Amino acid sequence: MPRGGANFSSEELVRVLSHYDIGIVHRVKPLTAGNRRAPKVIVTADKGVFLLKRRPRGRDDLERVAFAHAVQQHLAQRSFPVTTLLATTDGQATALSLETHIYEFFRFVAGTRYDGSAEATREAGRQLAMFHKHLADFGVREERSPWCYHDSALVRRHLKLIGSDKRTESARRMQAVAQELLLRYDKSSTRVNELGFASWKRQVVHGDWHPGNLLFSDGKIVAVVDFDSIRVAPPATDLANGMLQFSIIADRPNPAEWPAHFDRDRVLQFFEGYREIIKLSERKRYGLVDLMIETMIAEAVLPVAATGFFGHHSGLEFLEMILRKTKWLRRQRHDLRETMLT
Repeated sequence: MPRGGANFSSEELVRVLSHYDIGIVHRVKPLTAGNRRAPKVIVTADKGVFLLKRRPRGRDDLERVAFAHAVQQHLAQRSFPVTTLLATTDGQATALSLETHIYEFFRFVAGTRYDGSAEATREAGRQLAMFHKHLADFGVREERSPWCYHDSALVRRHLKLIGSDKRTESARRMQAVAQELLLRYDKSSTRVNELGFASWKRQVVHGDWHPGNLLFSDGKIVAVVDFDSIRVAPPATDLANGMLQFSIIADRPNPAEWPAHFDRDRVLQFFEGYREIIKLSERKRYGLVDLMIETMIAEAVLPVAATGFFGHHSGLEFLEMILRKTKWLRRQRHDLRETMLT
């Protein structure tokens, strides 16, 4: 595990694995991918190779995890590429709760990461559409996660919080960036609302469709590996986030050196892959660029407001980079919209 990240103790592993019928364990190897607060290990045993994950403390309750597992099982029944969840030896649950932690146990799926190719980008868009199509009939009795990055009071509060400190030159620069991001967020939210967002159908969406959550083989997705962020929202919010995640250019360690532009070809390749499966109304297509702006601001501002950093990056440099990229999207809005409307 990376330094500073959560990990398993030997005693914890023995206790957790005793709840699963996998035979004799031969090897346990840490897996460093993903959220450092959610430790993972690859377990090799008599009955196969498995992945054990511990959910971050305090993030989810058992009911929400069970809901995520029900979504995965629904998808598996429709041959969608999800990893197989293992039930505990009593056969009653696929989520194990011990003391204050919740654990998930999966069959391990080997695959490669997203390679940036046109084929893989279209496949990512296509499979997101299949995800939405399979879950269009998935009944939801209550709102499992009311938060959505669109027109969010939470995002606005955090942008204002960032802009409240003026004691240092760095803080004043941060305030100026936060104020400009708030202005852009408000304008994009207004434009999307004017397109009738409130009437768009809501259903279960993935919430975090990005390259790190997909495994490929020969250009095809063989597993979607993270369902921690599923929620109920219009599918267009998922599509816009996917278009953003698969086209953003972050090719240097320092965000201050990231270019303002996106990979325009990948924006459109992802969209075209999605449109092969699901046709979008003109209004929804017209709102995608503004939804991209909203999700990019929302994803950046919450951790920066809480800690002053985005991961290990300077919060100021990261928000300045986000501002540059929102400006590029604004300049490209008309061209991208017209291309997506054809």
